[in-house]
Amino acid sequence: MKSDEEELMPRLLPVEEYDVEDFDPTVPPRNPQEYLRQVQLEASMCPEVMVAQIDPKKLKKNQTVNISLLGCQPAPEGFSPSLKWQQLQVANFSDVRQNVNKHREHWKLQSLDNNVVMPNPEDEEGWKKFCLGEKVYFDRLLSQDEDENENENPGIDYVKVGFPPLLSIVSRLSQASVTSVLEYLMNWLGEKDFTSELGRWLYALLACLEKPLLPEAHSLIRQLARRCSEVRASLESKEDKRLSALNLLICLVARYFEQNDLADKE
Repeated sequence: MKSDEEELMPRLLPVEEYDVEDFDPTVPPRNPQEYLRQVQLEASMCPEVMVAQIDPKKLKKNQTVNISLLGCQPAPEGFSPSLKWQQLQVANFSDVRQNVNKHREHWKLQSLDNNVVMPNPEDEEGWKKFCLGEKVYFDRLLSQDEDENENENPGIDYVKVGFPPLLSIVSRLSQASVTSVLEYLMNWLGEKDFTSELGRWLYALLACLEKPLLPEAHSLIRQLARRCSEVRASLESKEDKRLSALNLLICLVARYFEQNDLADKE
């Protein structure tokens, strides 16, 4: 080793002097001294400065995460839930998360039905159709022929109505996939209306998110709460069937995931 390198990095273990020409680094070391010689020789052949060869195409897109600190829109009078209701929902949600974590490995090993084909993690439109169903995705009603056909064959066509977030399905999602699907459905909610199919998947994905949250997930759930508050503010009646689900999602983001600035106040 060079003398200046020895001054900067003093030896921690004594290594006997040896003749480099007589030392064969390709032969496996037979004792600790030969192993240290081999390490020393390899280190001496390394360049002083290493430069990593990075392929920009492999870098994940949108790495910068901007977290907005804007709060939720206030609920119209009489539309927000009580603190007691919120606390009850948080307790129930905590139990659901514990059950998901407890049985995740079991359900991950269960075989899926033949009609369940999970999209690739990068297939945004595929996941929207998978979760919401073709009827919601294409925003259409059943034709008369389709309606008559369904009456003759009463079995549920999940391709049309959307696959429910069964444990056997969501347990197969990695944390990266959970975040991706949540982002896809948030993109949908930003442009479309809130539906029961969407609500059940958002709840299930929140139940699968691991704490502490990654920055991407943190940003997404805050967007979710704000968007739900916008939809709630547009409701005309407290009897709207979407109100309870919207309140629940806002509550979970604010109270369970500790985004307290988004919480409904009594």
